[in-house]
Amino acid sequence: MNNIENLRSKQGYLCDMDGVLYHGERLLPGVTEFVHWLEKEEKQYLFLTNASGRTPLELQQKLARMGLEVGEDKFYTSALATAQFLHHQSPGCSAYIIGDPGLFNALYDYGIIQNDHNPDYVVVGETRAFGYEHITRAIYHVRNGAKLIGTNSDMTAPSETGIIPACRALIAPIELASERQAYFIGKPNALMMRTGLRILGVKTSEAAMIGDRMDTDIVAGMETGLDTVLVLSGVTDELRMQSYPYRPTYVLDGVGDIAG
Repeated sequence: MNNIENLRSKQGYLCDMDGVLYHGERLLPGVTEFVHWLEKEEKQYLFLTNASGRTPLELQQKLARMGLEVGEDKFYTSALATAQFLHHQSPGCSAYIIGDPGLFNALYDYGIIQNDHNPDYVVVGETRAFGYEHITRAIYHVRNGAKLIGTNSDMTAPSETGIIPACRALIAPIELASERQAYFIGKPNALMMRTGLRILGVKTSEAAMIGDRMDTDIVAGMETGLDTVLVLSGVTDELRMQSYPYRPTYVLDGVGDIAG
């Protein structure tokens, strides 16, 4: 086990949210102390989420309802990463968009409009308003030349009622029927991690990635060259961790361990 003082000496922290900061509408133990420690020590930090449905303002308000006040600029979502990617790849492009308001807002802010006639892209994010008509329209557009983009590659996501399908599960029938593979933007894609580091203004050697999932958070940090922190407050326990061919730099019960 690495010395936790080395972790505490980092200048920047990229931190997952669900399973790290909260479960549902409940703040996890030690989170308030961790954020207060970040502020007191003047650390740079950014909360990353593969969930595309909410805007940074909505995420800020979610934490505020749980008693934690954090600036809106401390949140970065896969929807924002997707919008920035498309803007850089094809400025002024259009898309057939399947998702919730957070995705629509992010794309609109970069001038990417909804187009159900001849879109350049089909963009899929998480949404509970997902039906057969969305699938058939997306397949039609992809087979006619639109490029297929997923906000993230998570197969499932936690909810108040248990596990629900996430972006990769929703996009699978479109891939199968169109015979095209989607390109996924969120973690573990290094694009999202590198953008996070640029926002923080820190070098790779000065930052750490904190998360509860080995297949997104930890592999994303590892492949970006960051020290990684697996917290056992989310979906991964020590037994499940052992099944992966790679290891996090640190294993902690929760983020409160960092604050001491």
